[in-house]
Order: sequence, then C-alpha cells, then structure tokens
Amino acid sequence: MKRALVVILFVAAALSACKKTLVGEERYLEQAAKDDAILQQYIIDNNLEDVAQKIDTSGVYVVIENPGTGNAVFTNSTLVTVGFTAKVLTTGQLVYETGNFHPSYSLGSNIIKAWQLGLPQIQEGGTVRILTPSRYAYGPYEQPTLGIPADAILDFTITLYDIQN
Repeated sequence: MKRALVVILFVAAALSACKKTLVGEERYLEQAAKDDAILQQYIIDNNLEDVAQKIDTSGVYVVIENPGTGNAVFTNSTLVTVGFTAKVLTTGQLVYETGNFHPSYSLGSNIIKAWQLGLPQIQEGGTVRILTPSRYAYGPYEQPTLGIPADAILDFTITLYDIQN
C-alpha cells in the first residue's frame, strides 16, 4: 500500500514538473502573440507600413532612416560604435539616451538579439530604428536600472558611427 502511494506521488510530482515547463512555453507564445499584435498595430497607427521591414520571422522590424555608406560585412566579432535612444514602445517613455557618449559593442556578445539582427541592415554613418518584441530584447526580465519593465516592447533609434572587424 505504501509502495503504491509513493509511486502515485512520484508520478504526480513528475507530471506537475512537466506542466511547469509547458506553462513557460505557453507564456512565451502568449507574450509573443501580444507583442506581435501591438507592433503591427503601432506600425499601422504611425503610418510605417511602407517603410517598416520585418526581419525574417523574428518579429523585429527596422525602419532604415539613413542606410549609411560602405560595404562592411558583419560577424559576431564585429565591433560597432553607436549612439542611440531607447524607448518603451507602448508608453513612449525614454529609458536611455547616449547623448555625446558613443559606446562600442561586439555584435556577438553583450547586446540584445534585436540589435544583432537590426544593425547589419545599415552601414557606417547610417541610422536605423529597431522596433523589437520583448523576446528579442529583455524578455520577461525587468531592467530596473534602466527603468524597463518586464515584457517591454522597445523602440531604438541607433546611429552607427564606426564598424571594426
């Protein structure tokens, strides 16, 4: 009897652990659908249909304001120097602005996936606006030092000052 009860409890615990993983996936897919709907409506409401380009199936959109010049090839080791503003798309809240400071980043590390996809769309001297769903930014993780809430859809305007390979 005790052995049967232990087996039943073990199976129930194993099944509940599987459910938690499924809930995570369900949450991800639900948030992705919300983000995509908000981005698509934003593009319509702001008359960006003709200029916003979706990057493959990622849900990241770019608006190339200035393509820049050159023919640099971007790799994971490419070092880019940029100036940018970052806003929460749904509120318009400015969360970061570089001003006269132009930080450098390696495309392969320490930057969000949306930047890895969006920056290669322009060349040196170019400016791109990247509209990114939360899954290609910080996902369900709040960034309190930047004032970015969890699941934030972000709007970046980035000027690419230098490219080094």
